[in-house]
Amino acid sequence: MYKIAVVGTGYVGLVTGVALSEIGHQVTCLDIDKAKVESMKLGISPIYEPGLSEMMKKNIDNGNLSFTTNYEQACKETQVIYIAVGTPENEDGSANLYFIEQAAKDIAKYASDYTVVVVKSTVPVGTNNKIQEIINAIAGEKRKIKVVSNPEFLREGSAIYDAFYGDRIVIGTQDEVAANIVEKINEPFGIPILKTDIKSAEMIKYAANAFLATKISFINEIANICEKVGADIESVGKGMGLDQRIGTMFLNAGIGYGGSCFPKDTKALSKIASHVDLDFNLLKSVIQVNAKQQQKLIYLALERFGSLYKKNIAILGLSFKPNTDDMREAASIVITKELEHMGAYVKAYDPIAMKNAKEYLPSSVEYAATKEEALVDADCVFILTEWDEFKDMSLNLFNEKMKQPIIFDGRNCFDLNRVEGYPIEYYSIGRRNISYLSTSS
Repeated sequence: MYKIAVVGTGYVGLVTGVALSEIGHQVTCLDIDKAKVESMKLGISPIYEPGLSEMMKKNIDNGNLSFTTNYEQACKETQVIYIAVGTPENEDGSANLYFIEQAAKDIAKYASDYTVVVVKSTVPVGTNNKIQEIINAIAGEKRKIKVVSNPEFLREGSAIYDAFYGDRIVIGTQDEVAANIVEKINEPFGIPILKTDIKSAEMIKYAANAFLATKISFINEIANICEKVGADIESVGKGMGLDQRIGTMFLNAGIGYGGSCFPKDTKALSKIASHVDLDFNLLKSVIQVNAKQQQKLIYLALERFGSLYKKNIAILGLSFKPNTDDMREAASIVITKELEHMGAYVKAYDPIAMKNAKEYLPSSVEYAATKEEALVDADCVFILTEWDEFKDMSLNLFNEKMKQPIIFDGRNCFDLNRVEGYPIEYYSIGRRNISYLSTSS
């Protein structure tokens, strides 16, 4: 068992700290937000992540997990300190390293002799060496503090599962002793471990996310072609995915990717390339395709109605993906702003994310307490997030509640054979349209 501190309690930091406490380590999570820390001490998670609150409470009760705002308390006699603070996007797309550099300075003040600093935050290549320099400048060479890159691969909505059943754990450092300590910490997870140099570890995170984003933009472009030539994207994606060299993951057509990782990391990697005089044209295209795809339902609705002025539009789903309340880079932000600009009336519902959505969406958006309430008297509905609540809903609801049962499904939630049995008009991504209605608007 190791005594561990985790600096930062966002998605990565909190899930990491809780998971490490679950496998028997004594973990103190640090955050500068006092109200947030007091809430977490009670076992209340500041983020929605299935299974997280229950695991928090369990390990608080058994003494493996605690929370503080005090750096000295967190770092005192601690063998390993994880940095999991945010690296938000600068205006030019590069990563903002202010918070991670500040964390390094604070750690250097209080860390004990021979402490391993494990960087979970996603950072540009060379950042961990810079963190080592910052720590050495403050702590001095005599206090042995070693920096290790240990990028995270957690998916929001399934982060607890990923922490325990991930594909790999990457450890990047030139210090063999530090690498062995981090390996020993993670052994109970039983996940394959890759040891490499520190710069390669930094690059692995960016390269992995950029590749997955590329798969998403690629399948969305294929879906757009399918619509024009009469092919079905679900059959195409399945046929592609059966090739073991390609695989089935991330081949679901929709309205693009969002969240805290793919948009930020693709832009940051493009910026990294430009800093070494390389023009990453492929990645630039991925970013451009995604930006256009997020407005796909707007284009479909305009084709159907001609104008959306004064149309009552229901929106089901606001978070960037199901099983999270994260609104960062969600398609709903782009879509609601465009609908407001066009003069449409928007009523929205999401099972979890409506509180957070109010910080991102136009003030004109009205929020419904249920999906049924959102649909009442709507001229059409946009489905933006594939929550199970929506995928499992009765299709009769659209006909019963809406002024006209016209559906624009950005996540292909419904099987076309199922839809055909109902008197509704249905538009999805990369598949044929279904209409039992008059074409008049």
